[in-house]
Amino acid sequence: MAGNRTIITLPEEDKKWLKSYSRAHDISLAEAVRQGIQKLRVAEQQELYRSLVNSTKGVWSKGNGLAY
Repeated sequence: MAGNRTIITLPEEDKKWLKSYSRAHDISLAEAVRQGIQKLRVAEQQELYRSLVNSTKGVWSKGNGLAY
């Protein structure tokens, strides 16, 4: 996988957990971090969607929008 190398600093407890997780799932530490970032991105997109739906809820005032 091509990409930019990044150095991060983690608390010791998080590093131990990450090592344990990566061993249990037979993946590298880097892959575990990549998967975590991807899950965070998906969660953020879902939260944005929910926020937009909630902020526009009730805007339509012409009756049943499905029948329109």
